Amino acid sequence: MLRRLLRRRREDPAVAVIGAGFAGIGMAVRLRKAGFDRVTLLDKAGGPGGTWWHNTYAGAEVDTPSVLYSYSWMPWKWSRTHVRQAELQAYLAAVLERFGLADKVRYNVEVKTVQWHEDRQDYTLHSGDGAEIMRAKYVVSAVGLLSDPQLPNLPGIDTFGGPLFHTAKWDSGFDPEGKRIGVVGSGSTAAQVVPTLAGQAKQVVMFQREPGWMVPKMARPYTDVERAALDSRLAQKAIRWRQIYQRDRGQLGGGVWRPGTPQNTGAEAAARGYIERSLAGRPDLIEAVTPRYPYGGKRPIITDDFYPALLLDNVKLVTEAVREVTETGVVDGAGAEHELDALVMATGFKANFLSTFDVTGRTGRSIHDYWAGDERAFLGIMVPEFPNFFIMYGPNTNGGTIVTNLELQASYIASAISRVERARASSVEVREWAADLYDRSVQKMLVGTAFQYENNYYRSESGRIATQWPDGVMIYGALTKALRGPCLRVESKLGACAPAPEKEEVATP
Repeated sequence: MLRRLLRRRREDPAVAVIGAGFAGIGMAVRLRKAGFDRVTLLDKAGGPGGTWWHNTYAGAEVDTPSVLYSYSWMPWKWSRTHVRQAELQAYLAAVLERFGLADKVRYNVEVKTVQWHEDRQDYTLHSGDGAEIMRAKYVVSAVGLLSDPQLPNLPGIDTFGGPLFHTAKWDSGFDPEGKRIGVVGSGSTAAQVVPTLAGQAKQVVMFQREPGWMVPKMARPYTDVERAALDSRLAQKAIRWRQIYQRDRGQLGGGVWRPGTPQNTGAEAAARGYIERSLAGRPDLIEAVTPRYPYGGKRPIITDDFYPALLLDNVKLVTEAVREVTETGVVDGAGAEHELDALVMATGFKANFLSTFDVTGRTGRSIHDYWAGDERAFLGIMVPEFPNFFIMYGPNTNGGTIVTNLELQASYIASAISRVERARASSVEVREWAADLYDRSVQKMLVGTAFQYENNYYRSESGRIATQWPDGVMIYGALTKALRGPCLRVESKLGACAPAPEKEEVATP
């Protein structure tokens, strides 16, 4: 409260947060708690939720327990152990309302460029047509890692005569009843889509390029007694910390991700047992869905419904990728033709950081040129040459309990901004030596992990692991607390009492 009162003596800095999903909304709340009121969230969607606004496909739900897939500071009376898309979107809308942030969001605004002005010590954000969206002293990217849909460039894809769409752009008017539907992809999304469509479609044909390790989700509705218990903040806190501890115990030192360790061996044995129990009596299916790579080489798929769906008469598994699309169906890699009425692309997302916009830093170089196809960032949050710019869910932060990671990142960013404002400075930037040392340390931790498997989305263009965090959330949290002071350079390039930009120039809503 004292910080807020002192800061009111001068105008708050403008902060632009790009994205209104879990990362962006959590960031806005954290900034509000730190006393910063001139926060604007920008999102290309028509409402809040980020990935949970766009992914409305049949069967969309989390594969992390609901208590963990929510903010620690805003528990919720969830309906299920693993909640579905609509309930998550409603939760995020409720967060905005509770913290008075609903009028701070500008929807249907797509940021394409973010440009630093060294003379003004602030950024200008532009849309795709070059129009200025706003100016801001600080910019936070909260667009996530897996948010830009990836549609395969298949020969003939434009010739298909029926409905064809990506799961992240689900056709709400699509009726699967009585149709022969092809599902291209075999990851987490396909594992949710296939069982749901199977209950309505005449036939579902899934094209699997490579199987993935699967583990049971054990999802179910909460009982009335359990829902009543969720009214207790103390109970939710206890459940949350128990689940974090259980996850961290397996991930400590990257154990579960390192082939040959007891944790990894045990996880793979459990996954094999799940296959054999679920598909008993079908050695053909057991052979088809058992991966040939170590557990953790690709993102494990958490599902209760997929293996049982494969046993249904109207579900067919094709262990070949799609080679080409025709007017009436597809041709698989073995040359077999499959007649279909509709095609659903469960082909994932572009695993490139900041794939939807570009940032120009103080040297005039874009962040993509700086990375040169080799994305890296200090704590996954800050990049040298890019003052006052922060990334949430950035390089080498994927894995573990993601919402907890986002809370840690939001705290770090709010602390960095507060440090600049207390010093009446104009910018904060990570020091090059700190970023290099941190990156080398993380890459050393990744050596020997299953993430090194070549056929996954974890690698950058150079082949280094750019997406994954190799340890538990507690270690990451400790680093976000410890790596502050000397790792960051706070500078005053406009004078100690330089005025902030006029409000109308910032164009906050």
